[in-house]
Amino acid sequence: MSGKGRGLGIASVVVGLVGVMLALGSFMYARSSYEAFVISSTNMEPTYTPGDRIVSEPIDGSEVRRGDVVALSAPERYQGSTSVIQRVIGVGGDRVVCCTGEGPEARLSVNGKPVPEPYVNGGDADGLRKSYDVTVPERRLFLLGDHRADSIDSRFFPSDHDGTVAESAVRGRVIDGQTIPVVIGTAVIAGLVLALVGLGLGIAAFVLGRRRRRAVPVAPRPVEQVQ
Repeated sequence: MSGKGRGLGIASVVVGLVGVMLALGSFMYARSSYEAFVISSTNMEPTYTPGDRIVSEPIDGSEVRRGDVVALSAPERYQGSTSVIQRVIGVGGDRVVCCTGEGPEARLSVNGKPVPEPYVNGGDADGLRKSYDVTVPERRLFLLGDHRADSIDSRFFPSDHDGTVAESAVRGRVIDGQTIPVVIGTAVIAGLVLALVGLGLGIAAFVLGRRRRRAVPVAPRPVEQVQ
């Protein structure tokens, strides 16, 4: 093979391997580091509506903060649902009270302070017109949906630790925006493109090598002299 063909062959191997490693590595990293969900209920409207695709990052329940949206697994409450998406209202030690004020001015209070919640559906922080006063036990969370009038959340399980959920039930924290999914998707696509470029270079090297072999002149047969 000529120097040019050999160079194309080496480039095809290098580019192809880099592409495969980039695509496969990005895909495996996404599978191990993030979890994707498709919203199927209206409990988090208007923040998330049915059909929305969201991504969560693994996080220990002890690391979540008030206001975080989390994916949790609570089969004893939600039979048939592998994951439920709800918002963290109170963490261990917090006192959550509903509600201060009336009508559209009603607000939840956490530790005695009204909580501004611009994300709730229709500005309705109450939803059920049912008061509650909960002190969240340590290592547990008080969770609500953003659509307070259409969410089965901590308010519906008062007999189980005042409706709170164990921190260990948290599977991940929902990531706002599409930056991480776009970056990972771009890396996978770039890897696939590089792999295809490597394949193309390999084909080019093969074709060039065949042409080179055909271009080599064949030595003439020796002619015997007739006496």
